[in-house]
Amino acid sequence: MHYFYLLLAILTETAATLALQASAQFTRLGPSVIVVLGYGASFYFMALTLKVLPVGIVYAIWSGIGIVLIAGLGKVIFKQDLDLPAYIGITFILIGIVVIQLFSKTATHS
Repeated sequence: MHYFYLLLAILTETAATLALQASAQFTRLGPSVIVVLGYGASFYFMALTLKVLPVGIVYAIWSGIGIVLIAGLGKVIFKQDLDLPAYIGITFILIGIVVIQLFSKTATHS
């Protein structure tokens, strides 16, 4: 169940970050409300995950997958393209998450 909570934390953080871009520096009410509620929900679900997994592992997965999702959705929704070094860096982030999941004894898999 803790990985489900982590997934919810990632998805709500991603929605909040996309809304942050859409809020136009908090000048648009709808997206601004989504920012506050999304980050609140994300931190709540992350806190539930922290009952089982260590903070370093949770934060690495949460932020890493969030970066990948935001980069991809930013390209699709806001037409924000990245250059080659950015894609390489994001690839390294994904590799790091895979290494944690496959090889770290710190990341429980129950």
